[in-house]
Amino acid sequence: MAEAEEQETGSLEESTDDSEEEESEEEPKLKYERLSNGVTEILQKDAASCMTVHDKFLALGTHYGKVYLLDVQGNITQKFDVSPVKINQISLDESGEHMGVCSEDGKVQVFGLYSGEEFHETFDCPIKIVAVHPHFVRSSCKQFVTGGKKLLLFERSWMNRWKSSVLHEGEGNIRSVKWRGHLIAWANNMGVKIFDITSKQRITNVPRDDISLRPDMYPCSLCWKDNVTLIIGWGTSVKICSVKERHASEMRDLPSRYVEIVSQFETEFYISGLAPLCDQLVVLSYVKEISEKTEREYCARPRLDIIQPLSETCEEISSDALTVRGFQENECRDYHLEYSEGESLFYIVSPRDVVVAKERDQDDHIDWLLEKKKYEEALMAAEISQRNIKRHKILDIGLAYINHLVERGEYDIAARKCQKILGKNAALWEYEVYKFKEIGQLKAISPYLPRGDPVLKPLIYEMILHEFLESDYEGFATLIREWPGDLYNNSVIVQAVRDHLKKDGQNKTLLKTLAELYTYDKNYGNALEIYLTLRHKDVFQLIHKHNLFSSIKDKIVLLMDFDSEKAVDMLLDNEDKISIKKVVEELEDRPELQHVYLHKLFKRDHHKGQRYHEKQISLYAEYDRPNLLPFLRDSTHCPLEKALEICQQRNFVEETVYLLSRMGNSRSALKMIMEELHDVDKAIEFAKEQDDGELWEDLILYSIDKPPFITGLLNNIGTHVDPILLIHRIKEGMEIPNLRDSLVKILQDYNLQILLREGCKKILVADSLSLLKKMHRTQMKGVLVDEENVCESCLSPILPSDAAKPFSVVVFHCRHMFHKECLPVPSMNSATQFCNICSAKNRGPGSAILEMKK
Repeated sequence: MAEAEEQETGSLEESTDDSEEEESEEEPKLKYERLSNGVTEILQKDAASCMTVHDKFLALGTHYGKVYLLDVQGNITQKFDVSPVKINQISLDESGEHMGVCSEDGKVQVFGLYSGEEFHETFDCPIKIVAVHPHFVRSSCKQFVTGGKKLLLFERSWMNRWKSSVLHEGEGNIRSVKWRGHLIAWANNMGVKIFDITSKQRITNVPRDDISLRPDMYPCSLCWKDNVTLIIGWGTSVKICSVKERHASEMRDLPSRYVEIVSQFETEFYISGLAPLCDQLVVLSYVKEISEKTEREYCARPRLDIIQPLSETCEEISSDALTVRGFQENECRDYHLEYSEGESLFYIVSPRDVVVAKERDQDDHIDWLLEKKKYEEALMAAEISQRNIKRHKILDIGLAYINHLVERGEYDIAARKCQKILGKNAALWEYEVYKFKEIGQLKAISPYLPRGDPVLKPLIYEMILHEFLESDYEGFATLIREWPGDLYNNSVIVQAVRDHLKKDGQNKTLLKTLAELYTYDKNYGNALEIYLTLRHKDVFQLIHKHNLFSSIKDKIVLLMDFDSEKAVDMLLDNEDKISIKKVVEELEDRPELQHVYLHKLFKRDHHKGQRYHEKQISLYAEYDRPNLLPFLRDSTHCPLEKALEICQQRNFVEETVYLLSRMGNSRSALKMIMEELHDVDKAIEFAKEQDDGELWEDLILYSIDKPPFITGLLNNIGTHVDPILLIHRIKEGMEIPNLRDSLVKILQDYNLQILLREGCKKILVADSLSLLKKMHRTQMKGVLVDEENVCESCLSPILPSDAAKPFSVVVFHCRHMFHKECLPVPSMNSATQFCNICSAKNRGPGSAILEMKK
């Protein structure tokens, strides 16, 4: 159960119940403050008996018959001496211009606060209630009701006279009344009635549940939620009633309206007052408890609960125990709950105290979160409702949150929150950095320092760098890499690093960091020297990025030693900046590196380094023999005699063979293959490449007394030389390995050749026959001859103008046409005629004839 936050010009009196003083983790829904100023003065000499609330002011009645008008701060604005005895009730119309008052001595007064209008009447019994029409200010609504032993309605007639009528009597004293719109609700000893002032009908009677309770000690509490919803609280029972219109078919002699109870439930304590709060209820409860020490019943502090009504039960939303003055002597009837609908203000009235409860706003919510040290939630709430909060600032909450985290030793989280909370406020950033320095936690805040907008003073960054330099070289290097070089004085940091290197000159982390600092300072020469010393992978990137080729002309060997592959690629890509000649000269004392460079150059372009091809022969021979032969084959600029000399000196047979063959000395090359390599397959391959009959003859002669060579020749010579030439030369009795297999292979190769020839012949014959048939079909087709055709000899129309005359036309397959008489007479040796135009082709397309006669 939440302990109410109560203050007197600050806070309410502390509770005598220690258990209720314990803080709850559940946030209260309402906040409380004592109504002071004039109210304090009044209640020091008098006691409050009743109160009513208007949006503009308050009206307080006392036991000594006084009525005070108060502002919302409790200051007295007006005082009325109504009676020498207790004021029982005060009623105000909605405009706040008319007030009705009744007292224990039977006096009733209804008067205008700002006009001379006034009604006085003294009855012979105590008047417990009075209620003026909500629209009393209107001339048509000059009505009010009073209640003692009976309920009277007073109305002003057209002659400005007041007339009264009895609405109800005979069921005991009228003890409570509420007027809303056209409906009047009141309670007597038997229950609650509702009267419709328009139809002049009483529309319901709601009996009270617990008749054992004295109605004067436990009075009924009435409250209109709206024009048709009445809330009744009596004893421990709550009923919510809805006034509804009766259907015309159900009227008969019944009232036009009826009441339906939509919710009914019991509460834990006795009800002293009710008020609506949206769809919930605010309930003021009178509490009695039994003392553990004396086992006697005593009056405990009253409670103000917020509940959610359900159909047959309710759900408690919050419950606050209120410490009001003199609660130990108060009874249930001494408490009243009044409320202001416009501002959701609730006034708890007791004889010696008036406490105001109001809904907690966002500022109050943040106050509670801060009190509970829930800073992150408070910060989030402030950000969400920054337009609505008045007493708090997001920055102040954020700073308090940072301080809280620091106090708890959560330095990293505190530093991370600085980014969000401090934002772009450079002054606050610097303040927090110094605060972290005081507690020795500069490292914690370093990752989160702003690096752009805003930029702090260089001293701040230098201070953090010095902190890392003293204790954490890796962290120092990380900051140098991540922070832009313009955040701090570079020369100061360079000097500091150099001082540390005097103690530890071989520390690679410091050396690398110093190189980076030199780079920021555009001192690329020093940076490059350090990178090369460290053999750092970024050296090539540094050279490219800052165009340091002029600085590396004398450092080519170092670069090659570090990474020859990357160095060569870089040098070849930038020949315009470092010439080939310069590189070769620098590598003169390192021929193995010189070879790597020239080999890569040759791979890129066979002609660029032609002046060094002679040198490369020796370099390939010394360091890279596998690539010597490809080099000799691809190069057109190396001197063959020099290459031959080197290869012969080193007894490089394959290279010597290639050079001899290239120089035209194929027979010596073949001889070297046979004598030096003893490789018949290579010799045969060489002979095939040269395609020289004399070489084949030399090969046969050399092999004739070597059985393994004869086998190799028999297996491979068949397609280039007639095997009979070799077989005839084999000496009788010579044992040749695998001779049978070789002869079988020769026969198989021969058979295969025969089969290939026969297959080709069949294909040729088939194709010839197919083409012949096609030609025959083509030649057998008719040829169109009409008046447009002319004789190719006389150029006159091929057909006579007179079709009746006989004619003879010759049409060749070439589509040339002649008059028969225009063709030469065929010779005696050959009766075949040829087209004069195509005769040069000799039995070409014009050799065949199609003769037309008529």
